[in-house]
Amino acid sequence: MTMLPPPANHSPRPELLAPAGNREKLAVAVHYGADAVYLGGSRYSLRAHAGNFSDAELPEALAFAHGAGVRVYVAVNIFAHQGDLTGLADYLCFLRDLKVDGLIIADPGILAVARRTVPELPIHLSTQANVTNPESAAFWEAQGVSRINPARELSLAEIAGLRQRVQAELEIFVHGAVCISYSGRCFLSLYLTGRDANQGDCAHPCRYLYRLEEEKRPGRFFPIEEDRRGSYIFNAKDLCLLNRLPELVRAGADALKIEGRMKSLFYVGTVVRLYRAALDFWGERGLDAPLPPEFAAELAKIGGRGQSENFLDTSPGTEDMLYHGIVANPDWTPAAIVRQAGPAPLVEARNPFQRGDTIEYLDQGLRNIPCRVLAIHDQQGVALERANPNSLLRLTLDHPGAYRCHGLFRQQKRPPATKK
Repeated sequence: MTMLPPPANHSPRPELLAPAGNREKLAVAVHYGADAVYLGGSRYSLRAHAGNFSDAELPEALAFAHGAGVRVYVAVNIFAHQGDLTGLADYLCFLRDLKVDGLIIADPGILAVARRTVPELPIHLSTQANVTNPESAAFWEAQGVSRINPARELSLAEIAGLRQRVQAELEIFVHGAVCISYSGRCFLSLYLTGRDANQGDCAHPCRYLYRLEEEKRPGRFFPIEEDRRGSYIFNAKDLCLLNRLPELVRAGADALKIEGRMKSLFYVGTVVRLYRAALDFWGERGLDAPLPPEFAAELAKIGGRGQSENFLDTSPGTEDMLYHGIVANPDWTPAAIVRQAGPAPLVEARNPFQRGDTIEYLDQGLRNIPCRVLAIHDQQGVALERANPNSLLRLTLDHPGAYRCHGLFRQQKRPPATKK
């Protein structure tokens, strides 16, 4: 594939854009190297069941991110009905006064109100707007859009084609969940549960386990099988373009976006950390340098639904689906998050571990530090043998590291006990 050079305003160092479903995930994303985060307020966001940020919480979130030099984009990306427009202009002015760095919008009506009300705020076009061709991209750019997140159904060649047509920035999804419906415009949730995905209330029925019931024999179920591998018939593997980042940069990507405002903080931290390390690696050694094997090893520890490159080269097939269950279980599980830094960190446990266990600290970069737990104390100084989830604990570890606030620990799962 022959590519023309990108426009003069294209940056060779793309922005790493991370999800921030709540304050805690925001802090972890910033800690592990995100250049920018996207989040939702309590209104107009397509992730109604993410933690989101109330109007009272948004100023503190902006101050925290901006204090770390991280940009904040706020999702105002529902498909609005007439009643949704009430109060929209006031909300947009509120976001302008907070000095957010951009608005993520899908609906043309919301875009029109934003252009009239807060013309100084950059508009980022959501993937929900389904930009699939250069003429569509040029149309949205003419409406005042400064960044386009095209449909996830585009190939690498098509992304490069958009780059040649518009001066607007291009933001490409590189990791995370893939909707079974076209760029997320799905009505399955609405029909099955009454929860409208296009109003931010998706119940994710594409991950459900389905069974077949014979009409005249209620209660008699038969498993639905596809390729003899199971009955999760809509369950797509996760998108993972880690190994294709140099090609995306050459094609003109200005921002690389990680999906997951509703994912766990461990997902956010580990994925941001991995992509930050990869971008830094290529920034230092050039885009032609092969990734060392520790990157693949780290990816395997993160887990998820397996990996697919989706439409980047060709349309996905059956190998890009996960039929046997909702997740591909990793061998590692979250252990704790650091709440107070220091050589004997105060942590919040997320899963049980015991004195004598080895847990792994995820340092910034891609440095993993195995640590043996020498002692566990509660906040009153009482020694414990076991860390229980959601408890605040002081750890004594055999590695005298500088454990930073918001850093993560994980633990390898124990093999199942064998029956005698």
